[in-house]
Amino acid sequence: MTDEFDNNHTNEPGDSDLEPKSGDNHPDSGKNNDKSGDYEQYCSMCHRPESQCGKVMKLPGGLNICPDCMQKSFDTFNQSGLDINSLPKIPLGRIQLGKIDLSQLGMGQPQTVRKKKPDAQKSAEKLSLKDIPRPHVIKTMLDEYVVGQEKAKKVMSVAVYNHYKRIFSDSKDGIEIEKSNILLIGPTGSGKTYLVRTLARLLKVPLAMADATSLTEAGYIGDDIESVLSKLLMAADNDVDRAEHGIVFIDEIDKIAKKQNTTSRDVSGESVQQELLKMLEGSRIEVPVGATSKNPMVPTTTIDTRNILFICGGAFPDLEEIIRERLRGKGAIGFSADLVKGTDADKDILTKVTMEDLRKFGMIPEFLGRLPVVATLETLSVDYLVRILKEPKNAILKQYQKLLAMDEVRLEFEDEALALIAEQALKRSTGARALRAILEEYMLDIMYEIPKDDAIGRVIITRDYLEHKGGPKIELRGAQPSLPAPGEAKE
Repeated sequence: MTDEFDNNHTNEPGDSDLEPKSGDNHPDSGKNNDKSGDYEQYCSMCHRPESQCGKVMKLPGGLNICPDCMQKSFDTFNQSGLDINSLPKIPLGRIQLGKIDLSQLGMGQPQTVRKKKPDAQKSAEKLSLKDIPRPHVIKTMLDEYVVGQEKAKKVMSVAVYNHYKRIFSDSKDGIEIEKSNILLIGPTGSGKTYLVRTLARLLKVPLAMADATSLTEAGYIGDDIESVLSKLLMAADNDVDRAEHGIVFIDEIDKIAKKQNTTSRDVSGESVQQELLKMLEGSRIEVPVGATSKNPMVPTTTIDTRNILFICGGAFPDLEEIIRERLRGKGAIGFSADLVKGTDADKDILTKVTMEDLRKFGMIPEFLGRLPVVATLETLSVDYLVRILKEPKNAILKQYQKLLAMDEVRLEFEDEALALIAEQALKRSTGARALRAILEEYMLDIMYEIPKDDAIGRVIITRDYLEHKGGPKIELRGAQPSLPAPGEAKE
């Protein structure tokens, strides 16, 4: 059979064209050699460049494969039970292997990618305690972006500062500081996600945001627990050292509460809490690189979660009633319940939450024990919503003012108009998220019509305009004194 194959597989005139072709501008083609250093090979299977996966092996047809994928391919082949010695007996004489054009499958193209320029600041600087601001400095920075929620900002500032002090402390004296993860409790739209995102941006550490509703027990449809760390690794540009000093925010944590009165297996509730225990406390976990789920062809790395700060947040919708029942007391039933009417009118009743209340809600004691710091956020009032509209550094109103300033138009809002927007947002019961949706509706005609007329210099949004009782106040450029642009100091 070998002789037959050798005779059939002769060099035909077209065989010379089967060599991998390189484009004129490709670094391997010999042209533009001055830019060849800007490119590097990458693995055709895991798509990692050589700077991450190591030296790749070049295969026929322009394919590259890294050592990890090669080893995984061998392992998969060996586990299949196929006898390698039987391969030469396969009749390949009639198969013109040289005629296969891998370029038609998109596989014969040069497997190179432009090198990612290293961030000089990230490579030169290594996170140290002096880079972490003091608690009062952290809170001051948060004040520029987050309105209100003074207690929550203070709790988070102290917890974050103590967490990074713990990382850089030594245990030579036998004192080991325990890990303090954070649990944020607050109604929807109160600023939990925004608070964490702002905190990570100010500290310049990697941040991964995950949704607990998609997490399931290993082996079931949904995201595994390791997917949370995969997102953190991607946020750190696959730098394990940076990822191990990052922050993970798991939102909608109340959705994995233990199901009540159920006989089926709770794969997305209590089981998820059990699997999160080791990650929250600190352990070495194998995480897929470049993917959010494990499979045999994806390389993995190990991440130590001891120095990762975990922040869990949720609205806990039925928790308020559990707190009220506890405050009323077991004897306050029937007409005697009228004696404790004050608890029903308390809008900030979440501030009185205890671990026992959370346990009754459905969180297991072991999970709560790994979230010792609890911060509650206040319900947003009309006054808070008005302040959110105009006070933060990147307030929504300032964003619209910046957009119109590019058309050389000054945008202003009357106080009564802002109050109306806040009132409507409060009725939607979605917190600060409703503000942008309402403004988008009201500002549509303004953003469409104003750029038509170059003579318009200032637009004032009134309450009558928002209530469809009139139009906005418009002033032409010649009829008004020169006004400084938003952010400029007045003379």
